[in-house]
Amino acid sequence: MLEHARTVEATRSPQPRVVDRDRIRTIREREEARFARERPKSLEMAERARRSLLGGVPMNWMTKWPGGFPPFIASARGARLVDVDGNEYVDLCYGDTGAMAGHAPAGSLGAIADRAADGITFMLPTEDAIWVGEEMTRRFGVPFWQFALTATDANRFVLRLARLITGRRKVLVFNHCYHGSVDESLATLVDGTVHPRRGNIGPAVPPSETTQVVEFNDIDALERALAGGDVAAVLAEPALTNIGIVLPEPGFHDALRELTRRYGTLLVIDETHTICSGPGGYTKAHGLEPDFVTIGKSIGSGVPSAAYGFTADIAERIERQVSVEDSDVSGVGGTLAGNALSLAAIRATLANVLTEQAFVGMTELAVRLENDVNELIDAYDLPWHVTRLGCRVEYLFSAQRAHNGSEAAAGGDFEQDQLLHLYMLNRGVLLTPFHNMTLMSPANVADDVETHKRVLTEAIDELYPAQR
Repeated sequence: MLEHARTVEATRSPQPRVVDRDRIRTIREREEARFARERPKSLEMAERARRSLLGGVPMNWMTKWPGGFPPFIASARGARLVDVDGNEYVDLCYGDTGAMAGHAPAGSLGAIADRAADGITFMLPTEDAIWVGEEMTRRFGVPFWQFALTATDANRFVLRLARLITGRRKVLVFNHCYHGSVDESLATLVDGTVHPRRGNIGPAVPPSETTQVVEFNDIDALERALAGGDVAAVLAEPALTNIGIVLPEPGFHDALRELTRRYGTLLVIDETHTICSGPGGYTKAHGLEPDFVTIGKSIGSGVPSAAYGFTADIAERIERQVSVEDSDVSGVGGTLAGNALSLAAIRATLANVLTEQAFVGMTELAVRLENDVNELIDAYDLPWHVTRLGCRVEYLFSAQRAHNGSEAAAGGDFEQDQLLHLYMLNRGVLLTPFHNMTLMSPANVADDVETHKRVLTEAIDELYPAQR
């Protein structure tokens, strides 16, 4: 159940199918008109919002939803969203993993409400923190834990600790990685040198001063980068996720662990997206041995929550080097980090919602969706491929599976992405707007997978007519 994926690369025609760009634009104009026509209240709210919110949205990445404006949401339960115009959607996005437990899960709501009624934040611990620390140890295998509000902050705190412990300045990341808005990770390779990643707004310093970047699965480049002895930590997703899923090649994680130990570099595994691999993430499913684990988004049923764990050796080194007197001005932590509400939400989510049994059902549905997409790729002879990681499935507009972030990026097609997302949105299926990610929650059922297949088939019929 926890094996990370199989990727079927069907036999392709000598001349791969090519989508007609004029057809994309024609269909998109029609779909945008339909989108606006069926969402008059959302359109009215969007126009009102532009008078007080930058871009008419509370966070700028919401402008990436196709259609000219986002649908404004009125309610959500389980695997369904309803917008202010009454349109219902099968949710396969789940807030880009933030709502992976499903919307308003019954197993969490009572505990969240009870905790809120008894106080939300104190700068003092509750028993829930102990329970969560013990459960995170059981799931991920590292014995000591601390808490934050976002995975970005968890990663930031871990990198500060890694620099303290090692006395080194640099961080190594993989090209086209995803670690939230961590400054050191917003870097890319251009002709073999480190540059700000496209869209990196106002970097404090040139990323080459803080960061080394290598391609995922490139063991030789990894060793060359570590051999200089200036890398404090490798910050790694165990599989790339935000550029389409890029899986590790056999032996890659063994080499990553061996090389980091050889060169005195700490290994940080970010499970924020790869928790889809199972209840203990990719770390537990594949027996990884990181120095640090970070995770956020999903573990609190939507209540802002994150955690970072580390080995006993790391704990001892932190306690030896961080004085009690300076612990409140160290750059690690925040007034609301580890608050009572977040810890109650994490406890309820792990105990009652994102359970081992839930992951069995979620993964079974993801396998069905993966098989559906592969069948469509074969039936229409599409120049696409699909990859699954546990209960997460993504498809890209290139025929061959990507082995690193650059190959995955080269397979991107923003114009086709936007149309496909809008087309499916108009027919009641919500995909992640940033890429073709579909995710299963404990609330999804087989009919949701069937709906995705039906709507995707309709879209392909229009995009690739008479090419079956």
